[in-house]
Amino acid sequence: MKSTEVPGWRKARREELRVARKTLSVTEHASASDRLAVNLEAILQTRFDGARGRILSMYWPIKGEPDLRGLMARLHDAGVMIALPLVETKAAPLVFRRWTPETKMVRGDWNIPVPPANAEVVTPDIALAPLVGWDEQGYRLGYGGGYFDRTLASLDPCPFKIGVGYASAKLSTIFPQPHDIPMDMIVTEQKSFAV
Repeated sequence: MKSTEVPGWRKARREELRVARKTLSVTEHASASDRLAVNLEAILQTRFDGARGRILSMYWPIKGEPDLRGLMARLHDAGVMIALPLVETKAAPLVFRRWTPETKMVRGDWNIPVPPANAEVVTPDIALAPLVGWDEQGYRLGYGGGYFDRTLASLDPCPFKIGVGYASAKLSTIFPQPHDIPMDMIVTEQKSFAV
């Protein structure tokens, strides 16, 4: 594929995958989310001793993404510090603010619920990145704004990066570009694997 064709190809795949995941029934979405949460929790247990005492950035689900909010609460109760990413400045790296089950969420960019401005700013040790699409080389296709890649490139040290999404969103390649940052691991409702 010519390099000039890649942006259009990625945009088309992104839209196809977003439409496909919206076809999941409520029951299918809940089942896939629950299975993904089990797989993710197993990874955190085996690789990070449950991640107790560590900062784990998660996400508030939008647009058919797997819903891991139940896992967020369980991990918080187990001693993991949960952070959520938010846009504080357009076209800049995301900021991570601490979340607890008692956090009074406010509406952020794109109307996504986020912790309020007085929530503690933290730097994650482990970062979850939702996947619109993904490939076995660990590259993720996101929403196209570049926020996660820009953020991961700015963090020093870089957190352990876990892409989370549906097995059905696997592509043979996303045609990674120089700005794309591969994940260290991909976790789906079917399996997880290190890259």
